[in-house]
Amino acid sequence: MRVLLCDDDLGRWAPGHVGTMDPEALALAYAYPELTEGQSWVRANFISSLDGAAAGDDGRSASLNTGADRDVFALLRALSDVILVGAGTARIEGYQRATVRPPWLEHRAGRPAHPTVAVVSRSGDVPPQLSRARDNAGEVLLVTCERAGNEAVDLARRTLGEGNVIVEGEASVDLASALDALASRGLRRILCEGGPHLMRDLTASGRLDELCLTLAPTLVAGDHPRITAGASVTANLLPRLLIESQGTILGRWSRP
Repeated sequence: MRVLLCDDDLGRWAPGHVGTMDPEALALAYAYPELTEGQSWVRANFISSLDGAAAGDDGRSASLNTGADRDVFALLRALSDVILVGAGTARIEGYQRATVRPPWLEHRAGRPAHPTVAVVSRSGDVPPQLSRARDNAGEVLLVTCERAGNEAVDLARRTLGEGNVIVEGEASVDLASALDALASRGLRRILCEGGPHLMRDLTASGRLDELCLTLAPTLVAGDHPRITAGASVTANLLPRLLIESQGTILGRWSRP
């Protein structure tokens, strides 16, 4: 990997260096900002084809993955406290409880060995693969709303644990309140992995701080989702980092 451009935090752009980035350099490039007491940082991570598709012909984003994207995907999980994902995406992509492996384990020092997965579901339904226990893996939380009903919420509590269900909002999940609830549990470095409807709602909530976007060197055509879906919403982000690896472009964009 080689850095193309980076922001020096003073609004000045500088050309990056040519050469291989080792894991430590990559971790520094994607480090979360220093957070003050009670502050959280919400980062989203997506991949897209060159023509804007967020999934391949099999309907999964994994079919667009490259080696560089997989490396950054694993790093971003290791740096996070909690992975926020929509229930539909968790089912399609086959989500399991999160695990962190070398060379990223050292970045968990002082924290649980693995990040928590927080699955967002208006119906209160926990995807089967997340409901099952997994050795040496992180916890799972359900983020839902009153619309789910007592029966679904009680079932989720029996499945995941009494304290592992967050209910925020009435007809739909109040994402701003849900993010605050996660932060109150010490889960302040929040990584959203989609899907497109959750990404749209997160953007609309005004709580998206940063987008990490991989551009795969691929054209797929066809009728595929983008990284956002739903009613129109606008958010302006500034580029902070661009990295190239064998044709894959990896970038960070954040709020001004």
